[in-house]
Amino acid sequence: MLSIGATAPDFEGTDQNGNRVSLDELLRKSAVVLYFYPKDFTPVCTAQACLFRDTSSELASAGVQVVGVSGDAQSSHSRFAAAHHVPYPLLSDPEKKIQKSYEARQLLGLLAKRVTYVIGRDKKIKGVFHHELSAQKHIDAVRKMIANPS
Repeated sequence: MLSIGATAPDFEGTDQNGNRVSLDELLRKSAVVLYFYPKDFTPVCTAQACLFRDTSSELASAGVQVVGVSGDAQSSHSRFAAAHHVPYPLLSDPEKKIQKSYEARQLLGLLAKRVTYVIGRDKKIKGVFHHELSAQKHIDAVRKMIANPS
């Protein structure tokens, strides 16, 4: 995983609605919580997406927007976002380019690690959280970091 203080790698991807999304475009508006997850419609990934959904307005009030990334196809993200009312971009990364640049790959490279980055508007990584089996720990860590920035 990348370290706190590192410059966040540029990326561009397509979200569940077919929109192109880039890091530079996102950072013009606010800081970014960029989270990687293994697969749509799996239990922990669904919990994670829903927890970020439920806190997205709270995070937006703190000047942070949420973006999820997995290797699933745009069509899967579209169904997943519709089924769970996900209001933020879910980027499709089938070639694993974003996952590789953020060092968010599992050992064998088949799926993404469950890792969350908080990226400041200065493009510096402010927080890195990795918990494979607990979606709640990602939300708790992001909230704590946003409440107590250093």
